[in-house]
Amino acid sequence: MQKTRTLKQKIEYRMSRRTHDDVFLPREFADLAGDDQVLRALRTLVQEGRLIRLGYGVYARATRSRLSGRPMVDSANGFSSAALQALTKLGVPWEPSDSVRAYNEGRSTQIPVNPAVKVKSRFRRHLSDGRTELRLER
Repeated sequence: MQKTRTLKQKIEYRMSRRTHDDVFLPREFADLAGDDQVLRALRTLVQEGRLIRLGYGVYARATRSRLSGRPMVDSANGFSSAALQALTKLGVPWEPSDSVRAYNEGRSTQIPVNPAVKVKSRFRRHLSDGRTELRLER
């Protein structure tokens, strides 16, 4: 007799199948259960250190830091690429900031340290991993 999987196990399985996604929204798991149950399962995954909450309704894949042991964003370029994925999944039109564009075009030698983007529409959420916050330009 096969044992039924819990909602948390179903969410973990779906996340493991999406290897190209580092950011997840609760609406991606809406077909598995109700909103409250999905949010509760995501909250337990955050407490276990498998996910990081970046903002309201935005979660990122996490891995343990070798130095501190705390969870950190598990993405190719860290928090900045996860934040850009989140903006894209939320349907927010964005473009690189002026400082990033100047560096990429060779007009500046200063490497932009803080992640920043130009948002072309209304967006009032804050995306942060606890240490770094995405800076929005208008």
